Amino acid sequence: MFNPLIGMPQGLEWLVILAIVVLVFGAAKLPDLARSSGQALRIFKTETKGLRDEDEDDTKTPEQREIEARERAADEARSEASGEVLRERRDDTTA
Repeated sequence: MFNPLIGMPQGLEWLVILAIVVLVFGAAKLPDLARSSGQALRIFKTETKGLRDEDEDDTKTPEQREIEARERAADEARSEASGEVLRERRDDTTA
């Protein structure tokens, strides 16, 4: 039977790999390397989460969008009746 863990490094082999990494990068560069790797992983994670959130918005049916629009209109009507001043949100990225 084929064992997929046959090629995986074991105890002493990890120490040899670690020693080679220290020789190549130097001990002073290892914390910077780990920090930048962690930052890149964090950025990747937030971007993929943002993409998933955008996908959820795209999967709404027209009926769901219509219900949300009605709810927004009802909220606006309630706030106008209560005398609150609504301010328009402007996006200054377009001219």
